[in-house]
Amino acid sequence: MTTAADQVLKGLFSEAGLDDPYRYYAELHRLGPVSLLAGTGSYAAVVTGYEAADQVLRDPRFRVTDDAYTDERSGPAWRDHPLLAVLNNSMMYSNGSRHSQARRLFHQVFTPRRVAQLEPDVSRLVDGLMDGLADRLATDGQADFMTEFAYPLPSSVVAALLGIPQADLAWFRPRVERINDFLDVTGKSDEILAAADQATVELSEYYGSLIAERRTKPRDDLISQLAEAIDAGEHDVSDHDLICNLMVLFNASFVTTIHLIGNGMRLLLDDPALRRADTDNFVEEVLRYEAPVQFVARFAAEEAEVAGTVIPPKQLVLVMLGAANRDPRRYEEPQVFDAGRPEIRPLSFGAGPHFCLGAALARAEGRLAFPQLLERFPSLRAAGDPVRNPQQFLRGYKSMPVAT
Repeated sequence: MTTAADQVLKGLFSEAGLDDPYRYYAELHRLGPVSLLAGTGSYAAVVTGYEAADQVLRDPRFRVTDDAYTDERSGPAWRDHPLLAVLNNSMMYSNGSRHSQARRLFHQVFTPRRVAQLEPDVSRLVDGLMDGLADRLATDGQADFMTEFAYPLPSSVVAALLGIPQADLAWFRPRVERINDFLDVTGKSDEILAAADQATVELSEYYGSLIAERRTKPRDDLISQLAEAIDAGEHDVSDHDLICNLMVLFNASFVTTIHLIGNGMRLLLDDPALRRADTDNFVEEVLRYEAPVQFVARFAAEEAEVAGTVIPPKQLVLVMLGAANRDPRRYEEPQVFDAGRPEIRPLSFGAGPHFCLGAALARAEGRLAFPQLLERFPSLRAAGDPVRNPQQFLRGYKSMPVAT
């Protein structure tokens, strides 16, 4: 027999929920911070309360779905799929020592100092993209903000960080999008997985060639430094491990920023008064109000209690980041966008051991991009209805027509 939470989730993962998930989150909040499900689907519970979600993300009893879990749940057939093999060998989908080893390697070079050093480069990239946006506006009378700015900025920044030539980014985009299509809860068809597998093979070969090139001709970039650290024997990480983590890092580091920038711009277009808001607070409120990543999954390695609800061992829970960020127990009038809101601490980048490595970089890009955009285009306005990204997992826009 289905529960009330099952019924709400059915609505959430429908076309209506894609358009407005927040009405369903509000219903789940009324059911409590944690709701058990009937168990007929993949998940045993859904977590929507802010404190409960924060607990699950930090509690070592809750883990990401790694290779051992997938073997036990589904058997070994997943290993025949390049995408699933890469994901389960990355730090995003690993626990224990394998996770900590890979994370230590990337922490060594992905530091706050390096992010700060990148800021002048980010500003220059913003300037260049604004020139392109201005040309498009002058030529056509309008432009797609997502295509002209929100997509190329974070992908260019991550490429600069890693050492990927800017000329290769157009090749990257369709392959990254095929992988993201599969990661959505509704994107599990054989055709979508086959396309994602092919994209994974092509990206893996690309990274392998780039690592080999950097070994012979090192540069001041992340891939050169990571390869050097591996060769020095400082970390128990192989080239294959590095490739898997580079693929996941590239996707995770820029898709969230795309939607942070796109969602923020949509709010600015809808309410010009927000253009006077403090930039740091504005960025944090965008992350809270329209979380780019709406949910993550965890499984209970052992029986665990969360907000008075017992989660049985080996069961999956769906942690709704977008709902936790709008928990009325945590935020007053959570449905209202308030750039002056105090103590904004969104869970949009997660928490605990799997906190997003690229969080500081994403925030820096938003903090630098919005003021420059508003200064260059003070009269920027919507030129039509935006088109939503057709995914539940990543909340944002596929296109956003603008004009001056």
